[in-house]
Amino acid sequence: MKRITLGGEHLAAFPSGVESAHVKLTFPLGKEKMVQPSAWEALFAKKSISTRPYTVRKFDAASGELEIDFVLHEHGGPAGNWAARAEPGDTIAYAGPGPTKLVDGAADWFLLAGDMTALPAIAANLEQLPKDAIGHALIEITCEADKQDIAAPEGIEISWLINAEPGRNQHILVDAVREIPWRSGVPAVWVACEFTAMKSLRGYFKDERSVGKNQLYASSYWKYGATEEEHKRVKNLDMAS
Repeated sequence: MKRITLGGEHLAAFPSGVESAHVKLTFPLGKEKMVQPSAWEALFAKKSISTRPYTVRKFDAASGELEIDFVLHEHGGPAGNWAARAEPGDTIAYAGPGPTKLVDGAADWFLLAGDMTALPAIAANLEQLPKDAIGHALIEITCEADKQDIAAPEGIEISWLINAEPGRNQHILVDAVREIPWRSGVPAVWVACEFTAMKSLRGYFKDERSVGKNQLYASSYWKYGATEEEHKRVKNLDMAS
């Protein structure tokens, strides 16, 4: 993971309290360095850009700074490549934010699960829960170094699941979630991860645990072996079915 802090006059109107929401970030294709803001107009005209959604990890209205966490890949796309070589003074275009994706804080207990693409949103959720909240958070990461300090309530048990091959070994997160003892009362369940793993977990919560629609957020943030555009098509078909 690499955390990048964005700032500038264009964030003056950015709203507070939107941690867990997404912004759409636009990256240059190729190896162009975006130091001069004026260069963006030409890139948009040439369509030499790529847009991807990213979670708002934190926004400090006082300083006007927006924190975004990026998952870096060995063979990254435009977003990952930009993040890997980003330096102070580089510029990026954004749109948003969208709506927040927060669990119902009035639930009796909480269960959050996801992989590294969902880590920023899970952390944002945990940090806004009531201090007396109880439950579990299961987070799949590639290695021990990916662990983060999260200001979660003491009653939330965080489990870090090591999976060196995310997407390929989909059962690690799914099996760990299924092993969590089911508590009494009304749960708030929040899941975001790879597409196939998400479908498996969504089915478990809906069919085996009878979690209602208002108590369940389940979304895929990527699909193993698919481009972002291919994932979007599959995700839209799944949502329409």
